[in-house]
Amino acid sequence: MTRIAIAYHSGYGHTEVLAQSVAQGVRDAGVEAVLLKIDNATQDFDPLLDEITASDGAIFGAPTYMGDVSGVFKVFADASSKAFFTGAWRDKLAAGFTVSHSFSGDKLHALSSLSILAAQHGMNWINLGIPAPNIPAAERGPDTVNRVGSFIGLAAQADNAAADVSPPFGEHETARLLGLRVGKAALRWARGAEAELKQAA
Repeated sequence: MTRIAIAYHSGYGHTEVLAQSVAQGVRDAGVEAVLLKIDNATQDFDPLLDEITASDGAIFGAPTYMGDVSGVFKVFADASSKAFFTGAWRDKLAAGFTVSHSFSGDKLHALSSLSILAAQHGMNWINLGIPAPNIPAAERGPDTVNRVGSFIGLAAQADNAAADVSPPFGEHETARLLGLRVGKAALRWARGAEAELKQAA
């Protein structure tokens, strides 16, 4: 079965609840979703790396701290050099999401870091694919999909509140739609690979 790994670090729970919404979107596409939580900088990353290697793609998630991905996620990214040297993730699909308190907070920089990580592995980046809301910014309420207006990936906003309260519905729906998009792309990718194998035979 086609499957997507969702590797994420969450400092205060906001990235984790978004990862769960991303996973729901992947499942809505009829694809298996494997949640891989990055707990701390000293854990054994090999099981997570192996899960991504065994998957058809990966969606990376991290909070934006000080204008970039969290330090814990960066340690995981550095540890992925083990997969880099063997080309284990080459040609897999990839996407990313991040969250911070502010509407900007340099989340684009964090998403760029995630996309560069994927590019270094030779993965194929899937963008968000959702246009920015065509409504005045003042009318972009908590139920608005892609209310920040990001394109490279999901840039979510969460208040300094419990993760069961914030991020709001619109951010969760955007996360679900990202997972759905990647899941559907993975199915098309798998069908293409199967056709190529049959043709070669």
